[in-house]
Amino acid sequence: MSTSSKIHASTFDWAQSIATPAYVLDAAALKRNLAHVSTIKAETGCKVLLATKAFALPAAFPLMRDVLDGTTASGEYEARLGKETFGKDVHVYSPAYAPGEVERLTELAGHIYFNSPEQIIAHLDVLKRHPDVEIGIRINPGYSNATVGGSLYDPCAPFSRFGATPDTLDQVPWDDVDILHTHALCESGDAGSVGLIEHVAREFGDYIGRVKAVNFGGGHFLNKPGYDIRKLIAAIQAFRRAFNVDVILEPGGGLVVDTGYLVGSVLAVHHNEKNIAILDASASTHMPDVLEVPYTPLIVGAGAPGEKAHSYILGGKTCMTGDIIGEYSFDAPLKAGDRLIFRDMMQYSFVKNNTFNGVPLPDLAILKENQEYEVIRSFGYDEFRRRLG
Repeated sequence: MSTSSKIHASTFDWAQSIATPAYVLDAAALKRNLAHVSTIKAETGCKVLLATKAFALPAAFPLMRDVLDGTTASGEYEARLGKETFGKDVHVYSPAYAPGEVERLTELAGHIYFNSPEQIIAHLDVLKRHPDVEIGIRINPGYSNATVGGSLYDPCAPFSRFGATPDTLDQVPWDDVDILHTHALCESGDAGSVGLIEHVAREFGDYIGRVKAVNFGGGHFLNKPGYDIRKLIAAIQAFRRAFNVDVILEPGGGLVVDTGYLVGSVLAVHHNEKNIAILDASASTHMPDVLEVPYTPLIVGAGAPGEKAHSYILGGKTCMTGDIIGEYSFDAPLKAGDRLIFRDMMQYSFVKNNTFNGVPLPDLAILKENQEYEVIRSFGYDEFRRRLG
């Protein structure tokens, strides 16, 4: 389903007339973010992939395709999505592959990464029948710079299942390996990106000399305010001079920082010692990272509790007690029908949502540069029912 209408993009008045809940991609904001990526690529010669685990909206891929080199997947279905809808390079990594999955992936991806020497060896016969597919080994570099979520989002946390540890690297069949892959960041600033590059250069130089490319994974929050892309550019340039290899980055959330919204409506206001606004937007079903990280998303026009005249706890309409988005304050009292616009809602939102309690999934929409609001997809009962078999 696709519907469109003209709106006023210079303000948020458009949110008053749309159906809610809705995830809304701001195309102009996405293009601004991609311009930073273009600068990084032009000055370093590196490749930049979209990690579809964080953001997978095929309707937006035409905006991204001219800048990015392809997609990186976390398994077979994401790899298929990348091949069918993005149309450029497809890379894929999983900590383990199901029976037959690697064989199928050879038809979808040009670059398949493995989690250990044993996994590469186990699949080498299949891979050698497809010499056009490059082989990668993911390492655990022992460098942690995940800035949110603690060990939950730290790929190098103690006992992590991600990547071959240094003591196993001499077992890798390096003559068959093309790419050294490492991922150690989550929402990291330039210090994390540069730190990882310099750490890998310092600690793994002997192995870098045996591959054609080094993939520094995701978690580079390139478009976060304060991220100095000049420092990243300098680090990549120095790395390439030192080792004469290609460099790959795989940002997901870092590409879509603050490029869109989740718009919800107030359904009712309840009072239990504090004022509580119940919304058609839910933390547990529509923005699960609010509970998992956890964090409190920004809302257009709202402040911290007590900052403005009227404070409210905001919660979803599910039966889960913990379905609480956070506590905010507003200039005027909230009432049924008021629209609330949650910012920075493109990353890890609609790719993780669910239909718990039969709560409807939000529309997927794009706010175009020409001030047109287009609904890409709407979801109803059929989607809820389909998931249940």
